[in-house]
Amino acid sequence: MRRISWVLLAVVLCLTTILAGCGKKDADSVVKDLGKVADKLEGDKGTYQGAGVMTIHTGTTPQEYQVEVWYQSPSYYRISLTNGQKNITQIVLRNDEGVFVLTPSLNKSFRFKSDWPDNQGQVYLYQTLLSSIIGDKNRQFAEDKESYVFDVAANYHSHALVRQKIWLAKDNYSPRQVQVSDSQANVVVDVKFNTFTFDTNLTKESFDTQRNLNAMSESQGTLAEVDENGLPVEPSGEEIAEGTEGILDPVAEKDMGSFGIIEPGYTPAGVAHQETMEIPDSKDHAVILKYNGVYQYTIMESRPLDRAVSLVPGEAIYIDFTTVGLLTGDQQKTLTWTTDGVEYRITSTNLPVEEMVNIAASMQDQSGK
Repeated sequence: MRRISWVLLAVVLCLTTILAGCGKKDADSVVKDLGKVADKLEGDKGTYQGAGVMTIHTGTTPQEYQVEVWYQSPSYYRISLTNGQKNITQIVLRNDEGVFVLTPSLNKSFRFKSDWPDNQGQVYLYQTLLSSIIGDKNRQFAEDKESYVFDVAANYHSHALVRQKIWLAKDNYSPRQVQVSDSQANVVVDVKFNTFTFDTNLTKESFDTQRNLNAMSESQGTLAEVDENGLPVEPSGEEIAEGTEGILDPVAEKDMGSFGIIEPGYTPAGVAHQETMEIPDSKDHAVILKYNGVYQYTIMESRPLDRAVSLVPGEAIYIDFTTVGLLTGDQQKTLTWTTDGVEYRITSTNLPVEEMVNIAASMQDQSGK
């Protein structure tokens, strides 16, 4: 009996060792868990808050942005991007009223009718990372001491970005780091999360537009609406709830002076720069660059003065990982965005939207000539 007992004990110990070995997760089991995490986030009480540093390596000098992300189910988002070198903070906000881009340092508030980010994810959004991992059947999987590491296809605004490596914490699958690379395996975007917390105490008021405007800057005016003639109106609570379209661009009045012409670093194949024209007596110092060839399009650059501009409902388009543009029009499309106080408009009847974005992205961080 004693010998049988020792044999049974040995068997139990062996089974324990085997089962302990089974505790090591493989790619399929982690992906299955990530699906459950995604489902929980879409539930009634799904929330998270994250913060970190995003470094973009597209120019001659890396650009660093402090990133803060808030989410509350089913579709509330607040993304804050701060560039310390330029002392500019931009907030992308989604709530029941629509999608807003708030830039208090420029006294700007844009409003879009859009289903963002469902149609265009971002590297700092946890749902985008989960979708990339779950959706890539050719995913590569590894692990280090603290993280599960996935190497998957990148699915962002530029076809130049082909791969991304995602580090997820082993204990709760929170994101630790993301690296997005080009076809030469050069890291173009690197995001490192310093903190990331699920089940936070966010409320609907955390995503309120006016509350965020007031919190960002005491001098920031209210988000005003404009009518079909571009004249300011006093919106009622009912009008705000219905999501009327409009954009107020009240830049503080000052002598803007002329500015150098920003030329795109990218031109589609079969297209050439035709001419550059300065608009005579333009108070906002507007210039137009014309391009001809396979595609015909114009680029307008200006420094807008105080004005209210009525815009038809359009789509929010990320030009790069930090700048949001407005795409409007049907037969003739226009992509509008603002960088460093300069407003840009690309207009064309046959230029694909993807090429518009490529051109716009190549104009970021360019110096005037």
